[in-house]
This record gives sequence, structure tokens and C-alpha cells, in this order.
Amino acid sequence: MAVTDPIADFLTRIRNAQKAGHRTVSIPSSKLKQGITKILYDNGYILKYRFDMESGKQGMIDIAIKYDQKTKVPVIRKMGRISKPGLR
Repeated sequence: MAVTDPIADFLTRIRNAQKAGHRTVSIPSSKLKQGITKILYDNGYILKYRFDMESGKQGMIDIAIKYDQKTKVPVIRKMGRISKPGLR
């Protein structure tokens, strides 16, 4: 299945993992997604990440989701895509 909006898929995978209470999430890699991951890490929204280029055809990004230590609430409370490809 081809994903028509890889950034929305990236954000949705993180959002779904948070709702399910997972500590980590694996996402198919691309240069754009690697860049977004680095920005999220640099701004303190994720705990850590790892680029696994040996896994699969395009590699995977493993992201450790960051939760508040006291309340156990995810640091990322709300995220979404401002511009959608179909609405341009």
C-alpha cells in the first residue's frame, strides 16, 4: 500500500503509539522523516531516536516517545498537519 502523504503517516504513527501507551514506535525512513525526527529531538519532544538503515528496503526510524515523569502524559499533546496535499 502506497502512502500518499508520508508526513501525515509519520505524525499519525507517533500519535497512535502515544494513545496506546507505547514507549517506542518504528516508522519507515526517508530523508525528510529523518529531518523531522531530528527537529523533534532537538526541541525536546522525543526521548531518543535511532536510524536503522539495515532494516527493510528503505530502513526504519525507531523513536522513543517522551512522557512526563510525574503524570505519565506524553510530552507531545497535540500535533497535526497544517497544509494537506489535497487542499492546495
